[in-house]
Amino acid sequence: MTLIPIRRDGSHLYRVSPLQEVEDIYDRLGRLMSAVADPSFAAPVAAPAWMPSADISETDDAYLIEVDLPGVDRADIDVQVHGTDLVVTGEIKEKVRERLLRRTRRTGHFEFRATLPADIDPDRVEAHLSDGVLRVTVPKASAGGARHIQITD
Repeated sequence: MTLIPIRRDGSHLYRVSPLQEVEDIYDRLGRLMSAVADPSFAAPVAAPAWMPSADISETDDAYLIEVDLPGVDRADIDVQVHGTDLVVTGEIKEKVRERLLRRTRRTGHFEFRATLPADIDPDRVEAHLSDGVLRVTVPKASAGGARHIQITD
């Protein structure tokens, strides 16, 4: 049996979750570290880009990349192919909410990079966003099928 301590606040008693206490300390420590990194408070410290979750799979004729981007607008996503590198960048904008009690969703700039094998056709890459999942199809270059060579004199 797990006991949750009870704390007295003036005339009220309430339960305290140890896990919630640790999360609150972690949040306060993060704010403190941001203040130490920029003691002038003149400009907020830019958060580094984070990487969204993604899966890469292969079929006989293409590579399929699925990137989880729930709640992201199509206009806030950029997909590029540089040689054999696939780069998905964008931003999840923070929504203004009154009386927000807790936030665990990531916001800000994100970047996903993947190096694919050399047998891709960058001119036929397609990207579709549906149900919060970006699906990028990178076709393989055609190998130019087998051909019978006639032997001449």
